[in-house]
Amino acid sequence: MINQTRESEKTGFVFIHGAGLNGRVWSRVAENLDAPCLLAEFPCREGPAESRGGLSLAEYADCLRRQIEAWGTERFVLVAHSLGGLPALRLASKLSDRVAGFVAVGAAVPKNGGSFLSALPWPRRAIMAGILRKMGTKPPEGAIRAGLCNDLPADLAEAVVRGFVPEAVRAYTDRTDAPVPDVPRLYVKLTRDKEFSPALQNRMIANLAPHAVRTLAAGHLPMLSDPDGLRAILRRFPAEADACRQA
Repeated sequence: MINQTRESEKTGFVFIHGAGLNGRVWSRVAENLDAPCLLAEFPCREGPAESRGGLSLAEYADCLRRQIEAWGTERFVLVAHSLGGLPALRLASKLSDRVAGFVAVGAAVPKNGGSFLSALPWPRRAIMAGILRKMGTKPPEGAIRAGLCNDLPADLAEAVVRGFVPEAVRAYTDRTDAPVPDVPRLYVKLTRDKEFSPALQNRMIANLAPHAVRTLAAGHLPMLSDPDGLRAILRRFPAEADACRQA
């Protein structure tokens, strides 16, 4: 989904959603942001699960890259959520001359070009690997409600549960083979997150080595539970990024 603008010279925001979601999840954050916004989509969102089953992480990133290339905004900040941190790292590496900043919103950030699984602590890594092999990538409804939707009102939680799209297993197991980008970096830590605990987010923060950390008293989906708070953080980021580059 693309929010069109003629102000292509402005620094834009490319929003990359997490597992099971779609680009529309960012809609309320992108409203009134006063910048070009691309609400990017993972591949094959509308088709059956089988259409995504064999996709690699590289194919996820390539799908996002094609959307960026068709968009027309030259410079942009990557804003990645949860699993979206993995393809975002690959994009930052492939499009390094166009990326003005990197914002991780409760995002997975492995070190040394690793996979999503590699970013998890033991034994959670082993447990999740077993779940992926036996059950695939769509959690039970109860787990989605308790993890992703713990602070959402009932109607929004229901929409997330009903719209959840299982991802390809390789989105979790493939290596990013991409370094942390050499651009201004921000991590938005979610203090009420039941999916990525604050302790796990601290691990991701250490891997990203951001120039700044901002906190939101929100669960795993702040773009739904606190879009105004997240938008306010993003509005400040371009100026903070400029200051970081000049330091």
